[in-house]
Amino acid sequence: MAGLGTLMFKRALNFSRFHRTPASGVTRDVTDDSVPMPQRRRFRVLLIKPSHYDDDGYVIRWYRNIMPSNSLAAVYAITVDTARRNVLGNDVEISVTAIDETNQRLDIGRIIADFRRDGNFGLVGLVGVQSNQYPRSLDIARPLCAAGIPVVIGGFHVSGMLAMFPQVMPEIQEALDMGSSLFSGEAEGRLDDLIRHAAAKQMKPIYNFVNDLPALEGSITPFLTSDIIARTIGKVTSFDAGRGCPYQCSFCTIINVQGRKSRKRTPDDIEQIIRLNLEQGIDRFFITDDNFARNSDWEAIYDRIIELRERQGMDVRFMIQVDTLCHRIPNFIEKSKRAGVTRVFIGLESINQANLLAAKKRQNKITEYRKMLLAWKAVGIWTLAGYIIGFPNDTPESLRHDIEIIKKELPVDMLEFFILTPLPGSEDHKILWTKGVPLDPDLNKYDTEHVCTGHAKMSKAEWEATYHEAWRDYYTYNHMETVMRRAYASGANIFGLKLVMLMFANAVSVEMLHPLQCGFVRLKNRRDRRPGLPVEPALMFYSCFLWESVVKHVYLLREHIRINRIYNRVVNDPDALGYTDLAMRPVSEDEEGSL
Repeated sequence: MAGLGTLMFKRALNFSRFHRTPASGVTRDVTDDSVPMPQRRRFRVLLIKPSHYDDDGYVIRWYRNIMPSNSLAAVYAITVDTARRNVLGNDVEISVTAIDETNQRLDIGRIIADFRRDGNFGLVGLVGVQSNQYPRSLDIARPLCAAGIPVVIGGFHVSGMLAMFPQVMPEIQEALDMGSSLFSGEAEGRLDDLIRHAAAKQMKPIYNFVNDLPALEGSITPFLTSDIIARTIGKVTSFDAGRGCPYQCSFCTIINVQGRKSRKRTPDDIEQIIRLNLEQGIDRFFITDDNFARNSDWEAIYDRIIELRERQGMDVRFMIQVDTLCHRIPNFIEKSKRAGVTRVFIGLESINQANLLAAKKRQNKITEYRKMLLAWKAVGIWTLAGYIIGFPNDTPESLRHDIEIIKKELPVDMLEFFILTPLPGSEDHKILWTKGVPLDPDLNKYDTEHVCTGHAKMSKAEWEATYHEAWRDYYTYNHMETVMRRAYASGANIFGLKLVMLMFANAVSVEMLHPLQCGFVRLKNRRDRRPGLPVEPALMFYSCFLWESVVKHVYLLREHIRINRIYNRVVNDPDALGYTDLAMRPVSEDEEGSL
């Protein structure tokens, strides 16, 4: 896989005169077969995007997962570039392999054996590690460090904790004590030295660049090879057009890790990303910017993509993330449609004004929600909105009331719920920790699906029950039909909406996981269990897993049949295109303050 990855990256970058040996930086002219290739030492780089554990302690892994990892794509591309440039000299071949553990099993014993064959001359990088993935990362790193393999852990947890606290926190110290290095910040322009240090066995304990963020213009663009992307549902890849956010949401880690100043890629960079992927047959993208509408170059980027689509016939399509005021930007929604955007994720967060102010989410204006959603509806683009449960003014009763208002008055398509979580690296987390407020010590639970601290108006049991109830209350059969009718009347693709709806309506109840953590066909290995939990006997484990899988898929088949009936009822209704309801009507002047 590493050799193919580097070869394809070379081809996409149009190094047409050269041939590269697998995953290395050495090149030679293909027309000169008389030049002998010297025997070179191999430096292994293994990049791992870790998963995390489910409530039973098993690694969450799928035959096909949903979300591509942009962190893995960014670091993989940068690492391949170091190989191409021979940063360890012409006598060293750098091989690069990337693994996303959410769709590929890690065999730690085999990794150790592979590195041992090269005298542990290499580096294992745990990439893009979020707080809920940090315990799994330590469990991966521990045996590798014990075997003498250089390991570095980077990502949002390490970066956020080092950014927010002057002292080294206990779980950060745990990684250092086992011999792992830590990387805080972004890798552009910093990876050469890290690899040189690993090759010389002189790695620093901490590489901290969180206060020295690189410019993105002209930098190495995120890239994964098609064999890695093929492990995601729909063969979707991702890239960031910019980083940083100007807002001050207290529950967010992005502003403290990527900064509050917008940094962006150029239209040339974006075109290169698209062409790189089209060359290997990938034409579906998730732009991971927390708020693409606030990228000051959004229009120039869109104009370039529109040119590729309308003049050069490139059928590329995108999902983006935006804020609730993007409809006020002239031409933004219209150009989103022309640029191939098919769905948008919107941070709705709450419709309770007191909650929004408490979270410093001042940019969210409730009276604008319907206007914004209708603007997306007008061009036939799906909307997915995030809703947070557990703000200070929330109660089970108020949340039930709010969800009914959303269903009746807001034409959002898919609503996904999150538990308000004091994520390490956020202002909320630092304030609670500084005040000594009890926080769950198990970082594996910091996935926005588990309650990790107390609430003034709900017990932990009530809070968790309200979270599960919210999914059931929104995804009733009647409301799913309403959503389909609204989407069909606006010209959106409701066949795809039907399939996404099946997953969103059932992921939490069937898999006990958020839909974004799910995939197609859950995979388990009985030995891939969290340390401290017993390895189940083979017969008991596999018989239970088989029965569990059969029951889940029979249930999902039944749900698919029911949702498909709704779909057929909508598309076969001769009056479907004329459907309207309260949520589909423009906001009138007398409604401005009542929504």
